[in-house]
Amino acid sequence: MTGPDSLQQADYKHRIDLVFKFIDNNLDADLSLSTVSEIAYFSPFHFHRIFKLVTGETLNEYVTRRRIEKSALDLLHKNISTKEIAYKYGFSDSSFSRAFKNYFGASPTEFKKQNPNRFSKIRQLESKNGQDYPDFEKYVCIIDNLKKWIDMNANIKIEETAELNLAGVTHIGINGVEAAFEKLIRWANSKGLMQEDAMLGRVFYDSIKVTDPDKVRMSVFIITDDPIEAEGEINNLTIKKGKCIVGRFEITPDEFGKSWSGLFIWMNENGYKKSAENPFEIYHNDYREHPENKFIVDLYIPIE
Repeated sequence: MTGPDSLQQADYKHRIDLVFKFIDNNLDADLSLSTVSEIAYFSPFHFHRIFKLVTGETLNEYVTRRRIEKSALDLLHKNISTKEIAYKYGFSDSSFSRAFKNYFGASPTEFKKQNPNRFSKIRQLESKNGQDYPDFEKYVCIIDNLKKWIDMNANIKIEETAELNLAGVTHIGINGVEAAFEKLIRWANSKGLMQEDAMLGRVFYDSIKVTDPDKVRMSVFIITDDPIEAEGEINNLTIKKGKCIVGRFEITPDEFGKSWSGLFIWMNENGYKKSAENPFEIYHNDYREHPENKFIVDLYIPIE
């Protein structure tokens, strides 16, 4: 039974979800505590406490990280100047370079020129545990192996996708996502949405290339015929129609990482550019019912 504490927590998370959307759409704007707390209908003091409880970061830490990580992805995927990128995310030239170098240990120019894997947050975490960054030859070997993986395991096509209405639950971090799916499925069952043809998936707001795994934000979702009304932790989401690279895979849970990495390499090798929309995945089976415990899944990269 749902008690008052869980209802309050769901309400708090719903209000923080409104903040996530506002920040995503206004990274170049005033995102001060007083401005953002109004979006969540909290006092600044109360909002500061709740936001850190939900995200593990202060508002300023979260906003700065999002701006820097988004700018890093633009450096990797878009042919625009660092000055344009700085302005796009609310920085001056000097403050952008300083903040970027403080976060990644390299200037924006260095980051763009050198092996991007060298600066990824995952590699930084591994280095702290005594593992060195891969040298150039090892990096080339990793890329070649991912290309072979894609050739052997993916059926890839370019698709014009329709707009999708979703009901979603926000989850932060790559671990523990099963609990978010359980919440979503309980809600969907209560609404009669878990039919045989129900389709579940995940949409990613961060890239593991540049974001610590425990800070990656995503929404687990079920596709709905019509937009739903948000309630508690259940959000009304939309994936816009557009052109996507779609990779069909039949993979185990621990093969998602290299499948995504390989698909992005395929994108670059074939001259496509990622759009501003978020990558997502849609499942076509319950992997627990598969004889080899494999997902049949489509991975989508929106492209320009």
